[in-house]
Amino acid sequence: MNEKLSLTELQLLIRDSLYTSLPGFFWVFAEIAEAKENFSGHCYLELIEKHPDETNVRARVRAVIWNNRYRLVKSSFESITGERLREGLKILFRAKIEYHEVYGLSLIITDIDPAFTVGEMALRRRQILLKLEEDGVISMNRELELSPAPKRIAVISSKNAAGYNDFIKHLNSNIYGYVFHTALFDAVMQGQETEESIISALNRISEYAGLFDAVAIIRGGGSQSDLSWFDNYNIAYHITQFPLPVLTGIGHEKDLTVTDIVAFHALKTPTAVADYLIERMVSAESILEELGNEISSLASEIIDDKKELIGSWRLRLLPVAGMMLSSERKRLSALTVKMTLSGRKLLNGFMITLSDYMKGLRTNTGVFLKRNQADLSGSAEIIKINSRNVLMKAVQTLEYQHNKLSVLDPLNVLKRGFTLTVKDGEIIKSVEMVNTGDKVTTIFRDGSVTSRVEDRKIKQ
Repeated sequence: MNEKLSLTELQLLIRDSLYTSLPGFFWVFAEIAEAKENFSGHCYLELIEKHPDETNVRARVRAVIWNNRYRLVKSSFESITGERLREGLKILFRAKIEYHEVYGLSLIITDIDPAFTVGEMALRRRQILLKLEEDGVISMNRELELSPAPKRIAVISSKNAAGYNDFIKHLNSNIYGYVFHTALFDAVMQGQETEESIISALNRISEYAGLFDAVAIIRGGGSQSDLSWFDNYNIAYHITQFPLPVLTGIGHEKDLTVTDIVAFHALKTPTAVADYLIERMVSAESILEELGNEISSLASEIIDDKKELIGSWRLRLLPVAGMMLSSERKRLSALTVKMTLSGRKLLNGFMITLSDYMKGLRTNTGVFLKRNQADLSGSAEIIKINSRNVLMKAVQTLEYQHNKLSVLDPLNVLKRGFTLTVKDGEIIKSVEMVNTGDKVTTIFRDGSVTSRVEDRKIKQ
């Protein structure tokens, strides 16, 4: 064909060829990559088909649902699936092909089959559960042991979520007065960031796992589409590998999400999680009371048994003890007699020896006194002279000290013009001992003056 065409003519030729070759409507299934509603009420979609590896895109096309059809399609789809049209959903739709010379190829959607999407969601959910089972991890978190009295709770939630505030309020206002310690790990609880945010929170908690008894993943109520973010393999896998029991209160009354299924215990709402923790504390307290009563009862039984045993042994030991005492008395009596006789012999021997020593001492003393009497007379005279000299020196020293003390006598000091200041009977030796406003007394030679301190100065 050598005919020259303008771009518009070529586009129109393509359009006519498409309309001729592909007339009418087609049922097509695809995944929503993007969904937007504009102010006019139209819904614009970007549809894709992925390779089985779910990463590479094999086909892409734009689509639109005009507002007059979108209201009906949206209402029907959401009421049956519980989901809004959003990215990530697979849909089966009825559409016709439209080709515009400016905007190119697009699909005009007139209807969507919600049953297909429900089936796809269920299939995807089932595939996740099967993979977890094949990995052998689906029940790992449920096999952990939760403390009988879990008081230290790591909470994964949005800090602004009403469900989180309800959980904290319900937990702390329990009628039993139990004290719980919670730490919030803020996370996104819906949307594309949910997976990354929750996994990041789990990783942060794992660094301080020893500080907590359990983890609670909670959020307020929401639509099925909001909750579908918890049908996620990666979140579920992290929970199965987590070292602490995970409790969920994601806020739904229908089917459990995959996250609920792999958790240690799944509850419907955040306040139900709080009730569960409180009930565990009540149960633990009851068990402790029962154990205390059992211990008390058992101790009483043991004491009663031991009392009977002691009484029995007492009756048996009394005769034996009597015999032992009688035997010891006889042995002591024999020892007493033996010691008395031995003592007398020793004393007689000592008396004879002592008498001999006394006779010898008298004889030797007389001889010694006669021999040393002259020496003693001379020494006595010397002692008298030396004693007189020592006494004279002592008298002089005492007189000197007396004169010195007279000079230092407080009365004589006062006579020389000095004064003495006291506060509360205590002599003031330093300016630091008084404060402004203190009453002090100044003592003179002939009287005293009482005054009040108006100012004080300390030398630097």
